Amino acid sequence: MKTIDSKIVYERVCNALLDVNTNIDPRVEKLFENYDGPFAREIKENMNIARTSKMPLCQDTGIVEFFVWKGYNVHLTSPLKDTLERAVREVYTGSGFRKGIVSDPLFERKNTLDNTPAIIHIFEIDKPVIDIWMIAKGGGSENLSTIFMLQPSESYENVLKTIVNHIENNAANACSPIIVGVGIGGTSDKAILLSKLALFNPSTIELLHRYDEKIGEYSQMANELQERFSNLKIGVQGLGIGPTVQRTNVLNYPTHIATLPLAISVDCYLSRTLSVVIE
Repeated sequence: MKTIDSKIVYERVCNALLDVNTNIDPRVEKLFENYDGPFAREIKENMNIARTSKMPLCQDTGIVEFFVWKGYNVHLTSPLKDTLERAVREVYTGSGFRKGIVSDPLFERKNTLDNTPAIIHIFEIDKPVIDIWMIAKGGGSENLSTIFMLQPSESYENVLKTIVNHIENNAANACSPIIVGVGIGGTSDKAILLSKLALFNPSTIELLHRYDEKIGEYSQMANELQERFSNLKIGVQGLGIGPTVQRTNVLNYPTHIATLPLAISVDCYLSRTLSVVIE
């Protein structure tokens, strides 16, 4: 049994949450280096102001979702859920980030005033570490999440068309150039989970097979989708100039013989994802 002090987890997650909301991903910044279309100056200034002043990159600082890969033999000094939610609460209230979570989704919709609860997924692994993946998910991009329960006889071409049509009809509503994550297989909820994991950086996604050898990746399919997305001409902020999709990842999982779940998740151009490994 290995013991990790929950205070270390708390501090590392707090720093990561501050970083993911104020420091632009270097790959995103590089993408905009040669962009001179509408709002180019404002976008680049926003990145610099956020980084230097520790102000949020976007007014919608999102709902925080965690994907935690925890060693089965790792013991924490306090419950992990409590530690993660405390980190969200302290960072969002202490940094002046917008609190956008409502307690009752249908009727009262009263703000919780601290951006909790977070969405937390915990997976047990055979490694003596805790690997915490986090994403600050804005409402605009989250609204594009969708699931299709296709017939198992569906053709490959129609699967591609289903994905491309969804992005063509919706990408402009999610602050493009977006990131597209696709999950195929498992059950409906597993496919959605895969599509969200597919939003993370490629170097992070590479670790997935070490944690769950049944998770596969359709790299060629992702390349074909990326090529088709480039022809949509939706552009930066939906204004028709510049890239529409930054990158596409497709993850797969074994499924029932009578099903073909297809899930799509989208992240806005800020790509507010990060991972923290604690050994």
